[in-house]
Amino acid sequence: MVVAGKAVEKRGQAVVTKVDPRDEPSAEWGWHGRFPKATRLMALFSAIVMFAMLIGNHHGRTEDVWLIGLGVGIIVLLLIDLRRRRTAWRR
Repeated sequence: MVVAGKAVEKRGQAVVTKVDPRDEPSAEWGWHGRFPKATRLMALFSAIVMFAMLIGNHHGRTEDVWLIGLGVGIIVLLLIDLRRRRTAWRR
């Protein structure tokens, strides 16, 4: 009588990818990931800094257009990422 469930069977079928340690030195000791929370936090911080740079001694408005455009672009990318994370379980 076999008692092992589907989870145990799937565990045996783990996908092993070969990563060359010369290309990815961290693969030797097992860590191979990203920092998603820190990345999002720093993107938000960058957008806030862009908007804070609007305060200053600008004579022309070209700088303001670029700062607002880049700040809004970062915010839009963060919102897209938020939506992708919220709907990721549906895939």
